[in-house]
Amino acid sequence: MMKVSKIRGFEMVSTFNNINLPKRATKHAAGYDFEASEDVLIPSIWKSGVANALKIALNKEQAFIDEAMLKQMKPTLVPTGVKAYMGEEEFLQLCNRSSNPLKNFLLLGNGVGVIDSDYYNNDANEGHIMFQFLNFGLKDMTIKKGERIGQGIFLPFLKADNDTTTMDRTGGFGSSGK
Repeated sequence: MMKVSKIRGFEMVSTFNNINLPKRATKHAAGYDFEASEDVLIPSIWKSGVANALKIALNKEQAFIDEAMLKQMKPTLVPTGVKAYMGEEEFLQLCNRSSNPLKNFLLLGNGVGVIDSDYYNNDANEGHIMFQFLNFGLKDMTIKKGERIGQGIFLPFLKADNDTTTMDRTGGFGSSGK
């Protein structure tokens, strides 16, 4: 019997159970639907001091922004319990669901996410994929476990002539920006 090697796909992170791996909703869908692995509250940005910051800016006042306010204004990470494996010259693009801004007032804090192939099974978090959301609605929003939150699309990428990147990944989420 011939052994089939894995090319690209999804696996459950070892610290999770009872979750669904991403799958495409229709035959011609490009994206794999990701679900939240737990309930997560996404606070409204208006409750976090954004409204006060706008008032200060419009009145051209000096603003005092402390660490607590900055922490409140950061996107909320929604865990999926999923990791992805792929070829070395591929990445997984994380996109928002088209219904999230319209129905739930949720935006991805980073616009789109990029999961590099070397993120898989990293020492820091095993390659756990999380979506980061900002809630621009007037009320807090709770995402429920099992709710579809975003999509992942596997894509190839090209390298520039004389590419000189030689570093290896040394961490998990956000580590390549150090």
